Amino acid sequence: MRAQSSATAPAAIAVPPPATGGTALAALGVVAFSLTFPATVWAMDGLGPWTTTWVRVTLAAAIAGCCLLAVRARPPARRHWGGIAVAAAGSVTGFPLLSTLALQTSDASHAAVVVGLLPLATAVYATTRAHSRPSPVFWIAAGAGAALVVGFTAAQSGGAPTLGDVYLFIAVLLCAAAYGEGARLSREFPGWQVNAWALLLSLPLAVPGLAIALLAEPATLTPRTVTGVLWLAVGSGIVGLAVWYRGLARAGITRASQLQLAQPLLTLLWSVLLLGEHLPAETLATALGVLLCIAVTQRSRG
Repeated sequence: MRAQSSATAPAAIAVPPPATGGTALAALGVVAFSLTFPATVWAMDGLGPWTTTWVRVTLAAAIAGCCLLAVRARPPARRHWGGIAVAAAGSVTGFPLLSTLALQTSDASHAAVVVGLLPLATAVYATTRAHSRPSPVFWIAAGAGAALVVGFTAAQSGGAPTLGDVYLFIAVLLCAAAYGEGARLSREFPGWQVNAWALLLSLPLAVPGLAIALLAEPATLTPRTVTGVLWLAVGSGIVGLAVWYRGLARAGITRASQLQLAQPLLTLLWSVLLLGEHLPAETLATALGVLLCIAVTQRSRG
């Protein structure tokens, strides 16, 4: 595995190595990610969406760079940079930016249901990346889960997905690819370093982006804003991704992604407790329906 490139070793994504602690690490990642949307809403209490995105990336990259220097980490080999670039485009910049833009018009609870497709998309990515052939039940359940989310978004927006929903759908696809590549790379070097190099790779885009955003969007620092930004940068952007990648690498994408079934439900809980959002019955019902569909895919991939 170590002597092969990502293009010549696709099976590494699908075959989980036996290792202890992977499930616990992945569970910690799920808890961290479940707070991402409420933290984003808090950050936008005093910052615009573009400022929120680029300040979280810049701050996380600065911390990650210091950590790499502290342990004198060697740069990844040339064959690793393609996967790191996918991780950077998906989980470091793409998902944060698109989900932040979506939360301008969508409630965190609504967004949590749409992003409930992420475990499903991750499983599909891992399956196609490994060139495996899931059973028909897998694809039926996958299609049913997607149909539930599309129907939910259409019903809540008067017949068609809103621009915010489109942002979220694209964010899910990008993040699924990032998770798959991050898990594969975490089998070759520590998960936190995979995320750290992805953050540094995003820095040349994040710094000028932040400078432009600060000029275009008024910024006010409130306690909620500071707390939200710190959680996005450290909780979700560094700790969450580091333990999630490591958990996926140890337990395998198929096994670990089952834990992510709880993420939408946890986000719904945080949205009520931290944001005071009202939770319609159809929102909870759709989240549970998607959870059931994804559970079926996880047990019927062979």
